[in-house]
Amino acid sequence: MNYVNYLRGFIPWIAFAVVSAAGWQWAAATAFVVGAALLVAQRREGMAGDSLILEYSTLAYFVALTALAFCLPHSGLRHYGGAMSFGWLAATALATLAVGRPFTIGIAKRQTPPEVWDHPVFRQINVVITAVWAVAFTLTAVAMAAVTAAGLGNAVSVPVQVAGFVLPALFTARYPERVRARARAANALQ
Repeated sequence: MNYVNYLRGFIPWIAFAVVSAAGWQWAAATAFVVGAALLVAQRREGMAGDSLILEYSTLAYFVALTALAFCLPHSGLRHYGGAMSFGWLAATALATLAVGRPFTIGIAKRQTPPEVWDHPVFRQINVVITAVWAVAFTLTAVAMAAVTAAGLGNAVSVPVQVAGFVLPALFTARYPERVRARARAANALQ
């Protein structure tokens, strides 16, 4: 599995987290610029728009957040950037499932041959993986809102956010091979 393909979609979110100490306005603007640059680069590389669902959603989020952060810099929402970010990612994942186009399909297509794209197992694997990401994002958003409301600070919020990405990434890395192994075992028994 090519982890760079998965990580690339989250670079603007990571930039937002890193720059947050300088203020939410600058973090949002930085994430927007990074997201726009990555999207332009990926389109120039020839990536299809339907394989960049996460990138387009990310850009929409950071456009809105940048506008909000500069218009209302002292809004109480500034403290909930982590929760809002994970909430947006959860909404994106859930929306792609609802419309039948799991966001992980586009990422998976970047590293799999075209002859498997229409196979029902390929689709089912991506439905499951996207659902896992949706659950992880949702739980992390709720946890981040609770951490922020309780004033627990970075010592708690950073590990929560890291877990919100690492746990579903580990599942994503391992699950397709488990499905393929089960399919090979089932074919061997026939």
